[in-house]
Amino acid sequence: MEQAFQATALCLVGALLAVVVRRGSPEQALLLTLAAAVVVLVSLAGAIEELMTFLSELGERSGISQRLLVPLYKTVGISLVVKVGGDLCRDAGESALAAVVETAGSVCALLAALPLLRAVLSMLLELMK
Repeated sequence: MEQAFQATALCLVGALLAVVVRRGSPEQALLLTLAAAVVVLVSLAGAIEELMTFLSELGERSGISQRLLVPLYKTVGISLVVKVGGDLCRDAGESALAAVVETAGSVCALLAALPLLRAVLSMLLELMK
């Protein structure tokens, strides 16, 4: 919970500074916003590693194949990256690029989920026999 408060505080400070800097230099404001985002994400690396360890343990204990869980993790990661990337593009005034980022993210998420879709298809074909 403490990390959430720290991340929120850092992002708010970054946003306020970006608003002040934006008047004189929109490019520097965008870089400031990007830097704040990177610092927050790097500070969460330990928490993300702990979460991934737990999810791996959960997968092992549940008996679900890691082959089915990995695409799920990839899809979640893709969605988080695309959300931040799209919002940064919008902040830079590039809504068309934000739309392209989101479209690319959707395609990549579907590709990452392909093993899951194949497993579902295989199960359906077995049930139909």
